[in-house]
Amino acid sequence: MSAPRRGPFDVWAPRATSLRLSVDSAAVDMVRRDDGWWTPVGLDPDSLRPEVDYGYLVDDADVPRPDPRSRWQPHGVHERSRTYDASRFPWTDDGWTGRQLAGSVIYELHVGTFTPEGTLDAALTRLDHLREIGVDLVELMPVNAVSGTHNWGYDGVLWYAVHEPYGGPEAYQRFVDGCHAAGLGVIQDVVYNHLGPSGNYLPEFGPYLKEGANTWGDLVNLDGEGSHEVRRYILDNARMWLEDYHVDGLRLDAVHALEDTSDPHLLEELAVEVAAWSAHQGRPLTLIAESDLNDPVMVTPREAGGYGLDAQWSDDFHHALHVALTGETHGYYADFEPLGALAKVCERGFFHDGTYSSFREKEHGVPIDTRAMPAWRLVVASQNHDQVGNRAVGDRITEALDDDQLACAALLTLCGPFTPMLFQGEEWAASTPFQFFTSHPEEELGRLTAEGRISEFARHGWDPDAVPDPQDPDTFERSKLDWSELGSERGARMLGVYRDLARLRRELPELTDPSFARVSCRADEAARFFTMSRGDLLVLVNFGDRPMAAEVDGAELLFETESGVDVDGAVVRLPGHAGALVRVSRAGGASVVPPA
Repeated sequence: MSAPRRGPFDVWAPRATSLRLSVDSAAVDMVRRDDGWWTPVGLDPDSLRPEVDYGYLVDDADVPRPDPRSRWQPHGVHERSRTYDASRFPWTDDGWTGRQLAGSVIYELHVGTFTPEGTLDAALTRLDHLREIGVDLVELMPVNAVSGTHNWGYDGVLWYAVHEPYGGPEAYQRFVDGCHAAGLGVIQDVVYNHLGPSGNYLPEFGPYLKEGANTWGDLVNLDGEGSHEVRRYILDNARMWLEDYHVDGLRLDAVHALEDTSDPHLLEELAVEVAAWSAHQGRPLTLIAESDLNDPVMVTPREAGGYGLDAQWSDDFHHALHVALTGETHGYYADFEPLGALAKVCERGFFHDGTYSSFREKEHGVPIDTRAMPAWRLVVASQNHDQVGNRAVGDRITEALDDDQLACAALLTLCGPFTPMLFQGEEWAASTPFQFFTSHPEEELGRLTAEGRISEFARHGWDPDAVPDPQDPDTFERSKLDWSELGSERGARMLGVYRDLARLRRELPELTDPSFARVSCRADEAARFFTMSRGDLLVLVNFGDRPMAAEVDGAELLFETESGVDVDGAVVRLPGHAGALVRVSRAGGASVVPPA
């Protein structure tokens, strides 16, 4: 799967005319081979200390650059690297057999804001809480080294190094080992579509970038001159997380921004190599794409002409649910009203599947063959870091909805046909926002980041004056979870909802049935009443303010939201904003009737 073994200080630098290795206080000459790789001359790595600082002096520069494949950056991304031997960690997960994505619940968290301490070791202390709400896989937002002390992680410039304020590489290994001991798998969010604006020295070494740009920066060179080694840089990075850090899957950020005309596409090549490693390891290894394309080619098997990834995010579910609950219809939410949009998403996976997108001003998406694709290949959420953090003030739906509505969001997410993902704190209706924060040490870069953030929201009609300054340390501090809220009346009530739904997912096989064919939805636009049938289970949600009732073929109440639901024979009565899960005597939908 990976390139041939190289020396610990070998580096690919085809652009350099001369190169010296700065290791400890010495400078060692390096010699270039025909393939653009350089190796130190006369250096015995075994003569050095196990942990030693080093960097590269490119073309007689005075300041050493960090290793593009650095495993450890204890002094930040602008300083020298430090050697780290991942094989020395004393793993205890020999019996770990992994977690398959089908039937699982994912929990997305940001290490720096998940706990007051903001470290991987502190996150370990919260694993029992995650198990209680039925989590199977913990998804970490990017942990690669970035400039500054805190960041969302998508400004990474050294993809192989774990951000030092989180604890560095050994803390990451402790976290994964602890998760496996607790029965939890780990998915790592990785960013291969761009590099951050501060600390990216890769172009000094080789053609890592090519002409052109996407939303976040210069394009990564996946198909131009020298792209073979750039692709290898990415593929080896994926292998590192799976092999050296024992993670169970990767979430691939914004794959629609990967410009690649090669055959095979990078994503297909990655899928092939990860499948091979999974077979060797004897445990499931999962690749999840974040794609804005609404194209099932991502998860279509390679033998059927697809890339062969395991799953992809479906933002259409979030948008349809968000509009149904909040009534917001600005920006990209505009197309997801009326309520039938939610029914279409639940039955067919995408809303935009070749339909006109008013936000994009063009037709968008490709239909899913629901006869062939299992529904669990779509990962959905009522909240996630994007849909909360990319709002003007990073506000959660907690601020706009009552407890019944929040419980309905959980009900539809956890009892729908897809793979559900929770976002840190939603399980107790966290009041803390998740805002966009950076800590760029360069004043001008910080100013440009803040200005760019304001311009992003122009099409949403949000007040520019309300957008927090990403560089303000308080923006980061406000975004940290307040775990004391678990003890509040609202926190305890919502936590009970998630625990009950987690129990039902474990007990009822209908809730993890992967077949689209056994999902049937009805949306009564006038009554704002929604039903979703899953075999002989029926999810009922009253999105309206007025009490409503539904006639069903007998009903056994399995779950109800806070305001209470009344079941009287074949009639289920729901107050405004309430929801329920019932078992019916005959599979099918429900007819809305005037409340008694």
